Amino acid sequence: MSYDQAEKLRNQLSLERKAKTIAVCSGKGGVGKSNFTLNFSIKLSQENYKILVFDLDVGMGNIDLLLGMQTESSIADVLNNRISIQDAIVKSPYGIDYIPGGSGLHGFLEMDAHKKAIFYQGLEKLLKEYDYVFFDMGAGVTETALFFILAADECFVVTTPEPTSITDAYGMVKHILSNQADMPIYTILNRSGNKIDGSNILDNFHTVIDRFLDGNARGLGFIPEDDNIMKAVMHQKPYTIIYPKTKAAKAVDLILQNYVKQVNRTMRKSGSFIERIKHFMKG
Repeated sequence: MSYDQAEKLRNQLSLERKAKTIAVCSGKGGVGKSNFTLNFSIKLSQENYKILVFDLDVGMGNIDLLLGMQTESSIADVLNNRISIQDAIVKSPYGIDYIPGGSGLHGFLEMDAHKKAIFYQGLEKLLKEYDYVFFDMGAGVTETALFFILAADECFVVTTPEPTSITDAYGMVKHILSNQADMPIYTILNRSGNKIDGSNILDNFHTVIDRFLDGNARGLGFIPEDDNIMKAVMHQKPYTIIYPKTKAAKAVDLILQNYVKQVNRTMRKSGSFIERIKHFMKG
């Protein structure tokens, strides 16, 4: 990322004075969503932004696995008021912080008013301490996941070239826009065969979105098939760290550059993340 691009992003964040919240989701599992979230977050942190990743992929603990870390607490402990949201934060060796996933996210719907108030207070404090907060959502749409997705400032939808993955991603975009028409949506194509195929698939995907959903979706780019991604997963280290010169790592760099170019044009019209999630949770 160029100095001018980074400066533009910093200026915007300083004016907002609160973290930008981004929900990263997919229509189906197994598309590499968590791996993308992790590596994109790390690249963004290398531009001197403070990043927090919430692992909300219930029961999977993907961020832990990808980082090769073992943690004792999770978001489930926060929702049950066993620990504060600040105490659940884990510092990774790669410049980002994260909150591990857990099996109790469904309990979010059963929280009483007191627990909700504590959760919102902790969350609001975090939003003042970070530049970006990413919510790594589980695949598909659950009621709880939808609250976080619709409350976020932006949404990243990750898909692959497989027809079923594209169809499910379209369903996800449709579901989001039918509930929140002003949601800025970005799409990322993972495991692309080559540059031409990747560009064509994203272009066709957005043509369908524009024609049938009248949506505010923009393509950020694609990540090619790269054996080093799987090698990094086996080593439990981010591929942008241990294989920074590979095709996949360079693709994440380009996606970040594309994101910075478009970021000022995708602001939601009203409300903050906290206000929106309180609304969806009925306070």
